[in-house]
Amino acid sequence: MDKKTVGLSDTLRNKTTPKSFTKNPIQGTKFTIAISSAKGGVGKSTFATNLALALKFLNHKVGILDADIYGPSLPKMMAINEKPKSEDGKSLTPIEQYGIQCISIGFLVDKETPMIWRGPMVISAIKTFTQKVLWNNLDFLIVDMPPGTGDTLPGDRWECLGPGTGAGMADTLFAGSDRTG
Repeated sequence: MDKKTVGLSDTLRNKTTPKSFTKNPIQGTKFTIAISSAKGGVGKSTFATNLALALKFLNHKVGILDADIYGPSLPKMMAINEKPKSEDGKSLTPIEQYGIQCISIGFLVDKETPMIWRGPMVISAIKTFTQKVLWNNLDFLIVDMPPGTGDTLPGDRWECLGPGTGAGMADTLFAGSDRTG
C-alpha cells in the first residue's frame, strides 16, 4: 500500500495565504487612535472630541480627523464654520481650533447636502484625508470612524490608517441591561 501524505498542495497553500495590507504612515503624525463602533449614535464623535481635548490638556499636539462621512459632527462639536485652505490645490491644511488641528468632510460640503456615498467612495475620502492633509507634527491623530453599518468592509476602513494605529470601540449600555461587557 502506498503511503499518502495528508496536507495542502503548494498551489492551494499559495492561494490561501493571508493577504497582507500595506499601511502608509500618516505624514506629520506619531500615533493614530481610531474610534469606531459597529453602529451609529453611540457617542463615537463625543468620545473622539473629548479624547482629543484631554490629550491637548496633557500638552500633546493633537489632531482630529472626522472620517464619519455620513454624518460629520466635528464642525458643530468644535464650532468651526470655515473651509480648510489648500495652497497647492492638492493638499489641505487642517483648521486649528482650541489648539487642535481639525479636518472633516463637513468643512467641504453644504450642511444640508445628504451624503449618499457607497463604500469605495467613503474609503477614498478617508484615504484622501490621511494622505493629503498637511498634519503639523502631531503626537496623536484621533480618527472618528464612520459607523460599521455601511457597505465598507472593516478591513478596508482600517487599511487606510497608518501603522501603530490604536483602536477604541464606542458602545452604549442602558440602565437595567444585563450586558456586562
